Amino acid sequence: MTTPNELRLLPWTGPGDKPCYLSTDDPDGYMSRLADGIEAIQLGTANELLQEASEALDNQDTSPDEMRCLVTELTGAMRDVFRIATSRGRLLATSDPRESAY
Repeated sequence: MTTPNELRLLPWTGPGDKPCYLSTDDPDGYMSRLADGIEAIQLGTANELLQEASEALDNQDTSPDEMRCLVTELTGAMRDVFRIATSRGRLLATSDPRESAY
């Protein structure tokens, strides 16, 4: 039986914004690959927003409304990145250290 520490936190939420978890022994299964793909998209979006934020900060013509919109988008991206980091941290904590030996 899978313990809660062995569940993978997925990069999306369920009804009521509750976390979704995956219980599988197959890291190459359909749901694992789907989660990996969504995480890659979320990380790419966060990177693009970070670049956009740097440009907006350098541009004195950026309006308060544009900055507010950017901050809203960055907040969502940070939430996604935090969820990914939490999920990957759990996976590292439960992995067998002998599997990652050099």
